[in-house]
Amino acid sequence: MQFLFVLDSVENPTSANVTIALRLAQALTQAGHSVRLLHLWDGQTPPAALPSCPDTRLAFADERMMNAALENGAKQGSALPLRLVRLLRHPSAVAAAVRQLVLHAPRRETDTRRAIEQLDSQFHFDVICAVCAPYRSAFALEKSRVGAKKVLWQLDPYASNKSYQAPGGYARELALLSSMYAAFVTEQAAPDYAPGAPLSDAHDKIHTLHFPALIRPEPIQAETPGEKCCVFCGSLYPGLREPDFALTLFEVLAPDCGWTLVMAGGGWEHFPEAARRADALGSRLFRPGPVPAARARALQAGAEVLLSIGNLTDNQLPSKIFEYFAAGKPVLHLSMTVNDPALPWMARYPLALVLRPDDSDASKKLAHWLESAAGQRLRFEEVATLFPEVCPGAAAQEFLNGLNLPGTENAGESLQGDTE
Repeated sequence: MQFLFVLDSVENPTSANVTIALRLAQALTQAGHSVRLLHLWDGQTPPAALPSCPDTRLAFADERMMNAALENGAKQGSALPLRLVRLLRHPSAVAAAVRQLVLHAPRRETDTRRAIEQLDSQFHFDVICAVCAPYRSAFALEKSRVGAKKVLWQLDPYASNKSYQAPGGYARELALLSSMYAAFVTEQAAPDYAPGAPLSDAHDKIHTLHFPALIRPEPIQAETPGEKCCVFCGSLYPGLREPDFALTLFEVLAPDCGWTLVMAGGGWEHFPEAARRADALGSRLFRPGPVPAARARALQAGAEVLLSIGNLTDNQLPSKIFEYFAAGKPVLHLSMTVNDPALPWMARYPLALVLRPDDSDASKKLAHWLESAAGQRLRFEEVATLFPEVCPGAAAQEFLNGLNLPGTENAGESLQGDTE
């Protein structure tokens, strides 16, 4: 079969959604299918390439500059006049803002729609899949005139995304789904499509799909900012992923314990008080800010313990936990909600410690566990046995089963046991 995957890394050049989609694309090519990529990028950070998947790239530096100047429309942050002054410094960003905010025709939708139609006319795809979020590619696919089956892969929810108010809400999402042949969602999003739920009218099009996230880590030179490092790599967001509990735990540890908390990534500007507390820890906390993907991997490779900060929402599962499991290292998970979707996965991982803010003994448990966990490792083969459903081959078979199209019936044999 011939597939086109539409990927978007304009807002986030190191997007986990793009990484996950590339793993599925590679698994499909290993099963004998043909996959092309249409990649929307920021014009500054070239996206990753797959030798097995030819790609077409559309650069949107204008939207990147617009988003930076307007601070992505965040309610908190700089005053509106200051944002407008920054915007006016870049004429192409001004044009992007006019197209998006006034004409309601962002270039990322119009140019992407044209590219989808041109590629389909040239290669005659069986399936075109838009990977979301963000959803610009989905809206472009919705409006495109193509012969291929249109498919949506919602790695992040649209209307039920609690970290922002989606334009049009559930009605807009239903309209989008009505134009699709099928849609794939995470297990956490499935309740939105149950009888009586807001998206129940689209139930017959919905299939759950596990993350094709578990792959053997590539060898990389480790970076170790301290004697023993507990490493978190990821962005912080108010109301979604916050640093306070992690700081509280490490503030209580003895200053001479030898452990360094590493927190790489952006978002600290939203937490000025937490940033002050982090600075007060001195050399016990290392904050390099946003780092390239290669350096994030180097920091994780140098970690004794990997830190997972749970989301404050219960309908999104961080795919990063499978990257942590694949490393075979001890994982400290901070669970922030009663219905934390990561908990069932952590319960299956032998080297995990789960702590909650309402646990009065959390600091003591952490101190004891850190000493016993240091140096423990699981082989990748052991981890793959624990989590077979998130190996790329298994997820690719789920994807093909959901499509239920001619050409997918006998793919299972070539995908069985694929853990790479």
